[in-house]
Amino acid sequence: MRRRTLLAGAVLGTVTGPALGGPAAPGPSVTPAGRTTPDARAVYFVSYDGLVNNNSFQKNGLLTYKGHQYAVWYTADRSAVVGRRTLGASTWQTVRTGHTLRYDDSHNVISMGVSRSDGRLHLHMDSHSDGFTYVKSAAGLMDDPSGPSWTASRFGAPQSTLDGLALTPQFTYPQFVSTPEGRLQLSYRAGVSGNGRNALAEYDGTRWTVLGEWTASTGTYRSEHGSSTARNMYLHGIDYDRRGRLHAFFTWREQNGAVVCSPGGITNHDTGYVYSDDRGRTWRNDAGTAVATTGTADRVSVTGPGLVVDPLNPDHSLMNQESQSTDSAGRPHAIISYVPGRFGQCTTDYVADRTANGRAFHVRRTASGTWRKTEIPVPPNSSQRTRLLLDRYDNAGDPPLRPDRRRLRGLGPHRLDPVVRRRRPERLR
Repeated sequence: MRRRTLLAGAVLGTVTGPALGGPAAPGPSVTPAGRTTPDARAVYFVSYDGLVNNNSFQKNGLLTYKGHQYAVWYTADRSAVVGRRTLGASTWQTVRTGHTLRYDDSHNVISMGVSRSDGRLHLHMDSHSDGFTYVKSAAGLMDDPSGPSWTASRFGAPQSTLDGLALTPQFTYPQFVSTPEGRLQLSYRAGVSGNGRNALAEYDGTRWTVLGEWTASTGTYRSEHGSSTARNMYLHGIDYDRRGRLHAFFTWREQNGAVVCSPGGITNHDTGYVYSDDRGRTWRNDAGTAVATTGTADRVSVTGPGLVVDPLNPDHSLMNQESQSTDSAGRPHAIISYVPGRFGQCTTDYVADRTANGRAFHVRRTASGTWRKTEIPVPPNSSQRTRLLLDRYDNAGDPPLRPDRRRLRGLGPHRLDPVVRRRRPERLR
């Protein structure tokens, strides 16, 4: 098996990119803070055109907390490793968690989360429509990083449940998100691509609780070509803003390929948006109408009212799992990409067509409450996904990177250390 160096690049500063909504213009500068190598021989394999140590949906493979930086990866012998360093230092302390990567599957990423209520680090890993592995640290480890030693004794044994909570036998896409009160939530998909539901669990500092599923896979979607009765919602993200509102942009992927004009296309359609003001218990559309209650039969569905903020049929190779953010006023922003109609009304090879004619668009809610969409004037020239970053001054950026697999070696972007990359699309599965 080939292996490559695992890079944890940390660029502290704002992001340079073309102005969104107008001609390209100089943006804020970027100042590289340095480069460090936590592991010179991390595991390497290509799966679904992606890498397991750096994939599009990974949430916090690299994070910064209380003056220390944390990273997770699979090393050369497939062991799951968690490392830490003092922010800016070149030396990493590493711990093997006791788990070994099971398959050559780039979906089986490691994601991190911090429960501020008890100072624990949580790791969720190695799952693609099957079981998962969960590891958590001792309480208080994250609150005094310069105190406790960084050893395996600070972590519990790997588990196949969340402290006894089984969740689902078909688990994919772990994403931890912290609530304003310091609780830790876990977002995940139950089911499979084209027939799955999004769900939430929550840790209160003492125990995990299942909040339940909040999206539906049922209902009938019809295009001009055919219909589909099963699907799943792919999230562009699930994030709290500074005021405590939980935001989620998404696309739908239909199970039945009859809805597309060509079998070489992809069944993704429409950009939707929902939010929650009660920590993911109730979901509302853009107009403020309740459209779902988590853990009940009342869920966000493809036939739900007022969900679509940018309509698009499945014939334009709309990409799933792109990116989102919120600005300082709590307004939601997303970057989406697809092949516009001026290049034709039917994509026949979504990778080739997106590479040749794909364009990225900035979709955001304005101060007046309306939605605005602007084409970014720099073509991606790639089938890969985009990444949206907002700096502290609400400058938005998405610097164009050419599709180069060497760029996929890094641990990827995270909220506090903006490193931008483009990402390979997930194959149908």
